[in-house]
Amino acid sequence: MQIVKISWQQALPIRHQVLWPHKCAEFCKVSGDESARHYGVIIDKELICVASIYEHRDTVRLRKFATLAGYQGQGIGSAMLRHILSELRSGEFKIFYCDAREAAMAIYEKIGMQRVGERFYKERVAFYKMSMAID
Repeated sequence: MQIVKISWQQALPIRHQVLWPHKCAEFCKVSGDESARHYGVIIDKELICVASIYEHRDTVRLRKFATLAGYQGQGIGSAMLRHILSELRSGEFKIFYCDAREAAMAIYEKIGMQRVGERFYKERVAFYKMSMAID
């Protein structure tokens, strides 16, 4: 398993396939993709997991975190999150947060994120805001 920096264009097919397969691919593009950091996990020369990081002052937001179905539940996503957090712990950032799908909250809880606020919905999918200090 190798964690590498990728472009948002490389991330788009996995975002689409895993997160919003019933929408058009363009639905998975995020405003700010051009200036965000994008990460991927490669196994056997195949990109199987992606995550994108958007910075705003001392806050960092994780968005469009997706792992191909055949690779889920194997610790790959957790390894990616730990890698990203290790890069972000430079002292420049204080808060790491995301909108977590209710069905995937356990992966975020494993790394120490906590639920903030009430359940909300995007396109009829349940989410919670989750956050943690990263200093």
